[in-house]
Amino acid sequence: MQKITTFLWFDDQAEEAAAFYTSLFDDSRVVDVQRYGEAGPAPAGTVMTVTFELAGQRYIALNGGPHFAFTEAVSLYVDCADQAEVDRLWDRLTAEGGEESECGWLKDRYGLSWQIVPRFLTDTIGGPDRAAAERVTRAMLGMRKLDVHALQRAAAGED
Repeated sequence: MQKITTFLWFDDQAEEAAAFYTSLFDDSRVVDVQRYGEAGPAPAGTVMTVTFELAGQRYIALNGGPHFAFTEAVSLYVDCADQAEVDRLWDRLTAEGGEESECGWLKDRYGLSWQIVPRFLTDTIGGPDRAAAERVTRAMLGMRKLDVHALQRAAAGED
């Protein structure tokens, strides 16, 4: 077991969310489902926690009730190999009640924030060509879903 595990609080959709998230990434699975017992606080037999892995990283989802909600202060960052991966994840995560935000950020239907980021962006911003990094950053700031082709044009000084 990994030493530190991200713990996510859901109202009552932990199992549904874990199934959805594990469908998005290779090397992902539901590891364990624990249920509330007679001591509560939810009805006995209902799902309490779901332990799952996304791309080999472990998470725990809790059905904790409506007391707390996700905010953009915490997000899951996904390093995407290419535009096809950005498009696939963006489309799936914004479907059925998800919300687009800016600069590659979105909220899924459960309110969890994600950053869907093509590797080209991070490689260019962290690369040695500072002028290209500035152009790419400016281009990114005007986008919702990140567009690799537009970022590449910006890096080359074509925009």
